[in-house]
Amino acid sequence: MAKIAKRMQKVREGVSPVQYYALPEAIALIKARAIAKFDETIEVAMNLGVDPRHADQMVRGVVNLPNGTGRTVRVAVFARGDKADEARAAGADIVGAEELVEIVQGGQIDFDRCIATPDMMPLVGRLGKVLGPRGMMPNPKVGTVTNDITGAVNASKGGAVEFRVEKAGIIHAGIGKASFGDEALMENIRAFADAVIKAKPSGAKGNYVKRVAISSTMGPGVKIDPATLSVA
Repeated sequence: MAKIAKRMQKVREGVSPVQYYALPEAIALIKARAIAKFDETIEVAMNLGVDPRHADQMVRGVVNLPNGTGRTVRVAVFARGDKADEARAAGADIVGAEELVEIVQGGQIDFDRCIATPDMMPLVGRLGKVLGPRGMMPNPKVGTVTNDITGAVNASKGGAVEFRVEKAGIIHAGIGKASFGDEALMENIRAFADAVIKAKPSGAKGNYVKRVAISSTMGPGVKIDPATLSVA
C-alpha cells in the first residue's frame, strides 16, 4: 500500500472525506491548507446527473466571475481589417487571419482563449482538430464567435470562464486563487454554480446537481452542501 506523504497527511487533517460542509466553512478549510510556495488555484468540481453522450444532455456555457480568476489570460483573435484593429485596441495578445491559422496548424499555441469574427470561421474551422481537444475552438454559444470583439476580449481578460461537461458528467473550473478573500471566492463559486444550474439541459432527469466539491491545486477536496451554494 502506498504511503501518503507527510505534507498530504498534514493538509488532510481536519477534513472529513464524507462530510458535507457549508460553503463558508469549506472555503476556510481549503484556504488554511493551501500552503504551497505559490498562489494555489481554487477549483470547483460539480458532478451532474447527465449523460453527455446524448445531445439533449450536454451542458456548456460561459460565466463572468465577479472577482475574476486571478490568472493572466492570453487571448488570440482571428480577425481582419477594422476588427483586427479593434482587437489590438482591446488588448488582445495575438491577432491575425490566414497567417495565424498557419501558425496554429504548425502547433504553436501561445494563448489560453481564442475569439473569432463570424467571417473568419470558414478558416478557423480548419483548426478543429487542434483547438477542439484543448477546449479552445471559438463557439457562438459561449460568445467567442462574435462581432463584438471588444466585449469578448474584455470578458476573457476580466474573468470569463467557459465550462463543458466531461464524459463522466463532471464540470470543473478554476474560480480564483488562495490569496482571494473568502467573500470573493464565495461570490465566484456561487456565480459559477448558478451558471451551471441555469444551463440545465432539457434531457436532464432526476437530481441534476449530485455533488459539489472545492479544492486547491495541492490540497484535498472538500465536499459542499449544495443547499449553501445559493444566497439565502
